[in-house]
Amino acid sequence: MKLHLAVVMRKELIDNPWQSHRWTLDEVVFDVGQFAHKSPDLTIANRSAICMRKDEQGERWLYTGFDLELFKDEAEGYYLNATSTKPAWFVMWRLEDHPDGLEPLAVPHFLSVSYYEAGRLLDGGETVENVPLDQDTSAWLAGFVAEHYKPEPKKRARPVSFKGAYRPKDEAS
Repeated sequence: MKLHLAVVMRKELIDNPWQSHRWTLDEVVFDVGQFAHKSPDLTIANRSAICMRKDEQGERWLYTGFDLELFKDEAEGYYLNATSTKPAWFVMWRLEDHPDGLEPLAVPHFLSVSYYEAGRLLDGGETVENVPLDQDTSAWLAGFVAEHYKPEPKKRARPVSFKGAYRPKDEAS
């Protein structure tokens, strides 16, 4: 099963002498066609962007076209998320240059529910934020994990005393 999703990014104005605003992940929503009647305000980094709100408080931008499919080989990463105290969506985003030369926009590029995928992106220097999973998606993820996650059998570690002593070769011989 594949989920069709959209991501909302929020630009908040902040009271800071060095920075006027910050971008944050606002929410992940199901895209069941409810945005089809809205024409994109612009296309940035191959993503359709719809400005949902722009006022003195900040901006909210909607990005459609995200599909989420779960894979058996990523089951352990899903397991770690599903069994955490707060299961979450993980969204990797980047600041991208505005096509009209205006201030850069935060554009989501990747969405996941795997701790491991999020960790790999963070290790690669990407910006990854999370927002809580809703109950239905949490249950769907837990069902996938129950069906496909098989913990690796623990291998018994051989006691050090049976590995033999370290004896450097005598250089004189």
